[in-house]
Amino acid sequence: MSEELVEKVKGALSSVPDPHMGISILEMGLIESVEVVENGETVAKIVIKPTNPGCMSAAGMAMNARVAAEKLDEIDKAEVTVEGHMMAEAINEMVNK
Repeated sequence: MSEELVEKVKGALSSVPDPHMGISILEMGLIESVEVVENGETVAKIVIKPTNPGCMSAAGMAMNARVAAEKLDEIDKAEVTVEGHMMAEAINEMVNK
């Protein structure tokens, strides 16, 4: 079941565009990993790694990824982690409030 949910989350992420390229963050290869953890609630853990460590759109993409994953009925919560960005800590704190 968990692998099936991972694929559903990836499907949801395929609707999140990279604002500069006009194709999904999944197609761009910005999704480093997707994991679904079930322990009382079903949590999608998504890791995004922007191609540019100073990308001004990283926070927006991360927030859109969280919203897209949480729209799935099977997902109670999404936690998005941005890695390799100069503002990663601040973005992660903001997106996962």
